Amino acid sequence: MSEQKTHFRKRVRDWLGGIVLGAAAAGLIVAAGAADLGDFERIAPFNPQAMWLMKQARAIIETYQVDSAEKPADEDKLLYGAIKGMVEAWGDPYTRFVDPGQLKEEEIEMEGEYGGLGIYIGQRDGKTLVISPIEDTPADRVGLKPQDQIVKIEDEIILGWDSQQVVKRLRGKPGTSVTIWVRREGEEELLKFEIVRENIKLISVRSEMIDKNLGYVKITQFKQKTAQEVRSAFSALMKDGAKGFVLDLRNNGGGLLNGAVEICDMFLNGGLVVGMKGRVDRANDEIYANPGTLTSLPMVVLINEGSASASEIVAGALSDRGRAVSVGKKTFGKGSVQTLFNLTDGSGLYVTIARYHTPSGKVIDHVGLEPDIVVEGEVTREKDKDEQLKRALEELRNIISGKSSPAVKLPKAS
Repeated sequence: MSEQKTHFRKRVRDWLGGIVLGAAAAGLIVAAGAADLGDFERIAPFNPQAMWLMKQARAIIETYQVDSAEKPADEDKLLYGAIKGMVEAWGDPYTRFVDPGQLKEEEIEMEGEYGGLGIYIGQRDGKTLVISPIEDTPADRVGLKPQDQIVKIEDEIILGWDSQQVVKRLRGKPGTSVTIWVRREGEEELLKFEIVRENIKLISVRSEMIDKNLGYVKITQFKQKTAQEVRSAFSALMKDGAKGFVLDLRNNGGGLLNGAVEICDMFLNGGLVVGMKGRVDRANDEIYANPGTLTSLPMVVLINEGSASASEIVAGALSDRGRAVSVGKKTFGKGSVQTLFNLTDGSGLYVTIARYHTPSGKVIDHVGLEPDIVVEGEVTREKDKDEQLKRALEELRNIISGKSSPAVKLPKAS
């Protein structure tokens, strides 16, 4: 039996060697007979040697993989898998390939409703992190927190999964449940959460009056109509006699850039809102506010480790320009610009083309924004136990009374 195995291994080596040697000979013939090998090199994604390596790998699997004859791989899956592997080699979790089906699924979230848990997730150093739970959703009610690392979904360890794989696994039919395991700083054991999915209705803005004359506006995400809702909320509070405002961006995972810019435009009288710096000229841009404001009343912005992307842009602009004092904890640090490139078969490629910087030049991505006033604590619906909100209200009263004022952080002109 041992001799038979040895003989078989020798035959396999000889046969595989025949592939390589035969390929080399065939390559010489093709090269000699090709009208213009430069055309191939111009359209091929890799050099001829690399393309042949992929061909070898496919031939070996199709010949020897035990199920390959009965269950051949779909051609599209092979192609899309190869593209995903190539894209992942850049090591940027936000540069990613999506096939036509995935691209259509991602349009669901922007429509405003879907069956899921209600969390924003992001990836950093190979880990899947909760950026923030959306207020009054299943994830929020069971107690998921910003910076929780999702380790396991049901019985599957998700190490190596991209963010869209995680999102797809977490979503499902409303009323069904999913169990996730998270690693939380300060906890020795993994925490288990069994969460029932709901039809998530994304409500962007809520507002109220606190202590008769202090307006409170909370933005949970930046969607198509968020700026319009914010304008209505501020106008109603001013009509009711508000003398100043707390703008709460805690646990706001971001959203649409234009929504963030439109909101900044309400409170900044012209000047820079956000800048973008990339490799190509068209990725370099600066966005400015228009002259005039909705209100010049004092303002404090609340931020925490769940504030990301568009919420960091708003907080950074208002704080740098001296329009508001920021209170809370350091933000998440998701400050990059992704552009969708639509491919010819209906698939798409999201590519990070630039990074945001605040008016003072601070880079947000992988760094985050430090608040003007650091206050430990967590978001809670009980206002008397919300230390960050209490400090924000105290600071707002000081600004109204003239005891303090926001500092402008823009560099001085030389």
